[in-house]
Amino acid sequence: MTGKLITFVGGDGAGKSTLASRLHHALNDAGNTAVLIGKHSTDVPQDAELSAYLDRLNHLVYRRDTQVAQACGDHYWLLALASWYTLQDRLVIQPALAAGTHVILDNAHHKILARYAVNPEVSSRLCEQVFAHLTKPDLVFFLNIGAREALVRKGTFTPLEAGHAGGGDEDFIRYQDAVLDQMREQAQRGSWLRLDVTPLDRDQVFKAAAASLTDRLHLTV
Repeated sequence: MTGKLITFVGGDGAGKSTLASRLHHALNDAGNTAVLIGKHSTDVPQDAELSAYLDRLNHLVYRRDTQVAQACGDHYWLLALASWYTLQDRLVIQPALAAGTHVILDNAHHKILARYAVNPEVSSRLCEQVFAHLTKPDLVFFLNIGAREALVRKGTFTPLEAGHAGGGDEDFIRYQDAVLDQMREQAQRGSWLRLDVTPLDRDQVFKAAAASLTDRLHLTV
């Protein structure tokens, strides 16, 4: 039996990483075999050389110098991100699924698509094409929360999370709400499971997500 791929989508501050971690632990505690994979997961089972290569690529994409990142431009980073997601999917995610391990994927590519969709410098068609070959999730949780509420939870934000549009709270809110609109469009096309998390605490979000795993994927949590 192949494993299930479960991913999470939402704006910065929606609680994706928190929910992913809790579901990962709950699945294993219930007797399932599950792994949590994030943007820094580079371990290729039983292949140290590939693991090292994947780690070098991860360093290039996610641990880069800010000045270098700005100099390279949006098209370069789109293709660099596509390379990262391609190798992680091929070398880490697909083998785990084939071995019957459920994969909890934090930081899936959907948010990248949404960010580039509000960037007039890069073709939306190109963005969709470079990620189209990735393994399709069995379940996508869309954690829906407005940017203003997310900022209250986060407290601080990076220039990237404000779209490099400025350092004020309103810059973050405008950019995040624009990206969230794109996520909502993706949600409608992709039949994502939408959780409106604004009125919920973390325990309530977890209980709703756990119930959905049981209902939709028949996984014991």
